[in-house]
Amino acid sequence: MTTLERQLAEVLEGTADAAFVVDLQGEVKMWNRAAEKLFGYPASFAIGKLCAALIGSPVTSHPAVCRESCDILECVRKGAEVSNFDMEVRTRSGQPLWVNVSLLVATEERTERRLAIHLMRDIRKRKKAERLTNEVLRVARNLLNGVEEKDTLPPVFHLTGQEKKILRLLASGKTTKEIAAELLISLNTLRNHVHHINQKLHTKSRLEAIIESRKRGLI
Repeated sequence: MTTLERQLAEVLEGTADAAFVVDLQGEVKMWNRAAEKLFGYPASFAIGKLCAALIGSPVTSHPAVCRESCDILECVRKGAEVSNFDMEVRTRSGQPLWVNVSLLVATEERTERRLAIHLMRDIRKRKKAERLTNEVLRVARNLLNGVEEKDTLPPVFHLTGQEKKILRLLASGKTTKEIAAELLISLNTLRNHVHHINQKLHTKSRLEAIIESRKRGLI
């Protein structure tokens, strides 16, 4: 570890943000405890690996993902400034994760070697809120455009008591984990119930199912 890498490690170890440092080839040189917690990789495993191999996404067509051909590192090579940005990454378990990224560049005086410092924070709640807002706007536009007029609503199949209870809990804002725990059922069983609810109501999402069931007076 170089002097600059040691200095960065001392500074970044205390930050609440997940922080890691890579060279211009994307090789991890430093990985703090918050990064261990967020991504699931211990520093002993992460250091020396390519960052894209650790947190990269297989969705290569998606512009906002970590990948080996990194546009951000290319900007660093060219000396261009990079503003904060949102990006989808992957944890060790393979789960997708949205993070907001701040990028800083450190340069060794003697060799002029540059290192890219990544500071990342979890924004899953914000992204979930954005998706819900977009879904509400989509449903509202359909209603305003007369896509779902009441007199043309397709008939629905009977909802069971359990399905109505699940809809009410979803409408109250509870998460799927909280609902499964309250009803003493597995997450897979809950997902099956939600799937059947959408089928019966001719809806495509949980939010749409809540709106549809309220419109019909079912909950």
